[in-house]
Amino acid sequence: MDAKGTLSGLPWWVTWIVIPVIALVVFGGLIASVVGFLVGLLFKVLVFVALVGGVVYLVRRFKAGASGRSDW
Repeated sequence: MDAKGTLSGLPWWVTWIVIPVIALVVFGGLIASVVGFLVGLLFKVLVFVALVGGVVYLVRRFKAGASGRSDW
């Protein structure tokens, strides 16, 4: 007997409401920790990109300003 045969005799609300709710209760902590990890990782990547972009901008700005001066 396959899974379709097992679920075919049940009402629709068991298949579409009760089973997903049970899955969320059982795996909810795991799902929340994975989502939290991914959000934290995305935030760290965005901060890293912003900092690197800021450093590149400052270096180019000071390099362009220094090349116009003759006292170096």
